[in-house]
Amino acid sequence: MTTNKLYLIVGVLIVGVFILLFFLVLGGIGDNRSKRIELEFWGVFDEPSAFDETIRSFRRIYPDINIRYVPFPFEEYEKALINALASGRGPDIFMIQSSWLPKHKDKIASLDQNDKDLNFKLFNFQQDFVDVVQNDLIDNGQIYGLPLYVDTLALYYNKDLFNSAGISQPPKTWDEFNEAVKILTEIDNRGNIEKSGAAIGLARNVNRSTDILSLLMIQSGVEMVDRARNEAAFANSIGFEPVGEAALEYYTDFANPAKIIYTWNNNLFYSIDAFVTERAAMMFNYSHQIPVIKSKAPRLNFDVALMPQVKDASTRVDYANYFGPAVSIASENKKAAWQFLVHLASRDGALPYLRKSLRPTARRDLIDSQKTDPDLGVFATQALSARSWYQVDPLAIEQIFAEMIENVVFRRATVPEALRAAEDKVTVLMQRR
Repeated sequence: MTTNKLYLIVGVLIVGVFILLFFLVLGGIGDNRSKRIELEFWGVFDEPSAFDETIRSFRRIYPDINIRYVPFPFEEYEKALINALASGRGPDIFMIQSSWLPKHKDKIASLDQNDKDLNFKLFNFQQDFVDVVQNDLIDNGQIYGLPLYVDTLALYYNKDLFNSAGISQPPKTWDEFNEAVKILTEIDNRGNIEKSGAAIGLARNVNRSTDILSLLMIQSGVEMVDRARNEAAFANSIGFEPVGEAALEYYTDFANPAKIIYTWNNNLFYSIDAFVTERAAMMFNYSHQIPVIKSKAPRLNFDVALMPQVKDASTRVDYANYFGPAVSIASENKKAAWQFLVHLASRDGALPYLRKSLRPTARRDLIDSQKTDPDLGVFATQALSARSWYQVDPLAIEQIFAEMIENVVFRRATVPEALRAAEDKVTVLMQRR
């Protein structure tokens, strides 16, 4: 073989090797591109900026997984979500309200606790988060969502009105609350409420009225549903005591002109508006109302205190309402979605979100760091004692409870009649499922 022919053969082989390597690399790039995962994340109340830092830190670990957060107005959210999931175009991840699991569990993929890549089990959940989320996001040992925060009802009070009335401290018990209401309420000669001691007693013009009543019932020892979760039980007596009736009567007495704690009626502003215009000295609400109040009334001298408790109660009982992310059962990328949620709910993932969103933490290891926060301290403290109850259809139950309250106030039914009718309606909802 001549030297020229040898060079030609070697040259052809070298070119062939380069062509092969080129196509292998090109094929590898194509494979990498095909492995890129795009996750769509739907939520409410949070802007995309709340998640930006956590998404960036997640992508440093998983560069081929991208997350796009889409915010929705709360009023449109649940309907839009249900319609999108039904049509097969829903998100991979979506926020669920803490009471939604019974209603929407069939739309949610539980976490695979045997997946070593996820490295997250029931033990981690119970160790990392406050107790209430176990009732809300776990069913039969399966984890259906991870909490980012836990919000609770607390007492908002006007410090100037308290000072003028000579009340030095916010009430710690309901007995003290009654006394404060009597002092703060101003009624003119014609029976008109000039100034309300507290926004409580009705449903339609009291924000989160049904949550307040639920808390009063639970604090009184009411079992909201039976242990099998087949029937409502809040009209049942406990030790021959009609505790559910007592809680409902107590709540509605604040809207009863014949009672000494009368302080609210149907002619007053909506509770939040009454508070910001100083027509109401107290109201009950969640932490997300703090920026709302500050924006509406920048000069309002108000503070937030722990929720009143039953006198001499052995343990605190507070009431939780919050949103947490879950993975769609229809997602084609369930594992990737859960990888993001595990990161998002971790200490390092949650901290940037909490700083940006200004929400009280659900993580036990972050509670002490928030206790000294002037806005979030009360809510972080109450997360440890927060409770909730099993609701098969939260929106329908809210409407049933609102009707129950106003049936009593407007004398369409007695307290026992209204309570039993509401219990029967909730039981019907439960037995339809």
